[in-house]
Amino acid sequence: MDLQNVAVVAGFALVVTDYVIKFAAIGVLPGNRKPSSAMAWLILILVIPLAGFVVFLFLGRTFVGTKRLARQREADDALRAATDRLAPSPVEGPAYLSSIATLGRNLGALPLQTGNRIDLYPGYGEAITAMTEAVAGATTSVEVEFYIAAWDEMTAPFFEALVAAADRGVTVRFLFDHMGSRSIPGHREFVERLEQTSIRFHRMLPVRPLHGQFQRPDLRNHRKLLVVDGRVAFMGSQNLIEPGYNKAKNHQDNREYVELVARVDGPSVNAIRAVFAKDWYIESNERMGEEIRPSSVTHHDDGVAAQVLPSGPGYTTENNLRLFTALIYSAQARVSIASPYFVPDEPLLYAVTTAARRGVAVELFVSEWGDQFMVSHAQCSYYQALLESGVRIFLYPAPWVLHSKHFSIDDDVAVIGSSNMDMRSFALNYEVSLMVTGGDVVARFREVEDGYRAISRELLLPEWQQRPRRQRYLDNTMRLTSALQ
Repeated sequence: MDLQNVAVVAGFALVVTDYVIKFAAIGVLPGNRKPSSAMAWLILILVIPLAGFVVFLFLGRTFVGTKRLARQREADDALRAATDRLAPSPVEGPAYLSSIATLGRNLGALPLQTGNRIDLYPGYGEAITAMTEAVAGATTSVEVEFYIAAWDEMTAPFFEALVAAADRGVTVRFLFDHMGSRSIPGHREFVERLEQTSIRFHRMLPVRPLHGQFQRPDLRNHRKLLVVDGRVAFMGSQNLIEPGYNKAKNHQDNREYVELVARVDGPSVNAIRAVFAKDWYIESNERMGEEIRPSSVTHHDDGVAAQVLPSGPGYTTENNLRLFTALIYSAQARVSIASPYFVPDEPLLYAVTTAARRGVAVELFVSEWGDQFMVSHAQCSYYQALLESGVRIFLYPAPWVLHSKHFSIDDDVAVIGSSNMDMRSFALNYEVSLMVTGGDVVARFREVEDGYRAISRELLLPEWQQRPRRQRYLDNTMRLTSALQ
């Protein structure tokens, strides 16, 4: 066969392949997938069939692997069996709170529990110091799990406390997200340093094909938590790294991340520890369920109620999205949201805008400067609809990045955790959220929100409508890519 015939056959094969991929995509992609996500993938594959199909093979499924999924479901079943034996805590508060607590338990297997003391740390260094002091006093166990971790000038005292605890016989377990942490300068040296200690550590969701470890590379374990002696826990938005993320450009621009961390002392510590135990089992195949005992925590009679909700790719129910929308629809007077990446899908967008249109005072705190180009533009594409519905948008001033993740409903309920209000956190990231209610806990969240508002600039609709057409184009284009999940 001469070269001309080879070219003809190859061209025919490409045309056939092109149409096969397109027709297959139309019939396969919509199955068990959100319409917005299916449409985004269809557009990509219809425009660039071969390249789009390759991208879909790597990024089109949230499947985390047979073994990993089996361990996760085994751990979930064990957790549900253990918590089913617990008597339900009395629910005090607004009428809707009982059904919200039931929703959380049905989704994540963890109940609403009373008797917790909650402290908030809005200061970056303040949170690191509090966690370091807790580790320094550890006597039996320390569990550490962070999306991003680095041994730098700010976190050195924390890691030194971990090493000292391990050396005196405390069982120290440490999990960090592989892809999230490896992007930080000095990561290889960080791992080498850990290997020289008695700290037991594992990478979460490792992408190491040469070691037989591979899954969809953009899946992340985004959780951030610490448990000491099964007695006290910390969780929130802050990673285990200095506030400039060890990036020269951030330091040059005086850019630091603003966070919020909660310290928990009470029965809900066991629930946070159960989330760690599940992740530890998934990554190490080691069970630690017997170490989680109700006797290790203190029930404070003057404490507040709290409920822990895990979420992530192993769940088919998008737990955090369901909790968030249910609470926002329950609001009667006020909703305050702080989220660095606000890229809602249809249910969340409708919940927020509907709340505003029915007279609820809704405010959204976001950064004036976005640290992620694509996400920032996708987020901006929603501002028009939000402003038109009556949502007030407050821009936290540059060079800071408002990275805290929390919201409050009326004067009754607040939620804090690792979850952004974006499609990635709902579908692709393992997250953990803590719902709290009772006492003055919501008022303390209000103080944090008041501090944000005091230094932020309100974005008004007339100003937003005057933005350049080039920005509008970028915003809309990035909005489309955000649905590729």
